[in-house]
Amino acid sequence: MKLNKNHPLYQEDLQNILSLEGLNNIQGKTFLITGATGMIGVMLIDALMALGNVKVIAVGRNREKAKSRLGEYFENDNFEFLVQDVCLPFPNNLDVDFIIPAASNTHPLAYSKYPIETILINVKGAENALELASKCNATVVYTSTNEIYGNAIANEVFTEDYNGKLNLSNARSCYNESKRTAESLCQSYIVEKNVHVKIARLCRIFGPTMLESDSKASSQFIKKAINNEDIVLKSEGNQYFSYTYVADAVIGLLQVLLHGEIGVAYNVSSEKTNIHLKDFAQLCADYNHKKVIFDLPSAEERKGYSIAMKAILSNERIKGIGFKPMYSMQDAICRTCKILCNE
Repeated sequence: MKLNKNHPLYQEDLQNILSLEGLNNIQGKTFLITGATGMIGVMLIDALMALGNVKVIAVGRNREKAKSRLGEYFENDNFEFLVQDVCLPFPNNLDVDFIIPAASNTHPLAYSKYPIETILINVKGAENALELASKCNATVVYTSTNEIYGNAIANEVFTEDYNGKLNLSNARSCYNESKRTAESLCQSYIVEKNVHVKIARLCRIFGPTMLESDSKASSQFIKKAINNEDIVLKSEGNQYFSYTYVADAVIGLLQVLLHGEIGVAYNVSSEKTNIHLKDFAQLCADYNHKKVIFDLPSAEERKGYSIAMKAILSNERIKGIGFKPMYSMQDAICRTCKILCNE
C-alpha cells in the first residue's frame, strides 16, 4: 500500500481543494501544521504547496517518517520540517500567520494502549499552539472531533450546540474528553488573551493519505479491499456514522479558516457520506468482488472502540459559510482504492 501523489485522481482531489473561493487571501502567509504526517496533514500540506506562495512549517516527531510522506518538499524554500514534540513549548523565534494543530492519536489501538499520551497530546498540544498564537498574533484553526458529542441520548443529529453523554469511568474517554478540554482551552484563550481561534469538528475521515498503522474500521476495510481480501467486520455493523472523504475534510477545514467566525465551532461533514458501518464494509468488498465476514474483536481492540451506535453530524452551519461537499461514498472509496493500488 503506497500513496501515489502523481495519480490523476489524487491530483484531481488537490485541484478540487484549490478551487475553493478565497484562497488568494492566504498567499504570502506562513502556516504551522502539527500532525503533518497524518491523514489530514499530508493532504492539507500537498494542497498548500500546490497553491504556491505559501510557507509551510510542518511539525512532527520523526524526520524519517516525514521524508517518507512529504519528502518531495524538503528542498523547497517554502517548506520547513520542525522536529518537535507538541507537548513541549514551541521555539520563541517562530513567526507564523496560521496554526492548525492536527496532531493526535486518532485510532482505537492508540486509545487503549496510550490513554495518557492521548490526553496530553490533545490538551498540551492545544495549549502550546495557543501560546504560540498569542505571541505572534496568529489565527488558530483547531481540529476537534465528532467524538466530543459523546453518545446520542435518543435519535438526535448532532448540531454544534449538542451535548451528549460520556462515560468517564472508561479510559476510552481519553480522546473524547481531552478534545472537549482542548476546545474549552481555545475559548479561554479567546477571552483571556484575545487569540483568534476557529474550531473545525471533523468526523470519521478516510482516504488515500491514511497510514498503514491506522486501526480504524474504515482503514481496515480499505486495506483489505486493496489487498484483494474479504472484509472483516468486528460487529453487526449497525452503527450509523458521518464519514468524510479526506479531500472534503481539507476543503471544510480551509472553509473554516477563510470564512469561519472567531470562537465558533463548525461540523465538517457531508450528508453524501453518512452510512451504516456494514454498508461501508460492503462497498469496500464490492471493489474487488469479495465478501464481508463478521468476526469479534480481541479484548485489546475492544477497549479502544467507540460504543456509540449513531453519530450523524449536521452540516448546516458550515454550509452557511459556503462549504459544498463534493464526493459520494462510493466515489470516495473507489478513489481511495485506485490511488493506493495505483490503478
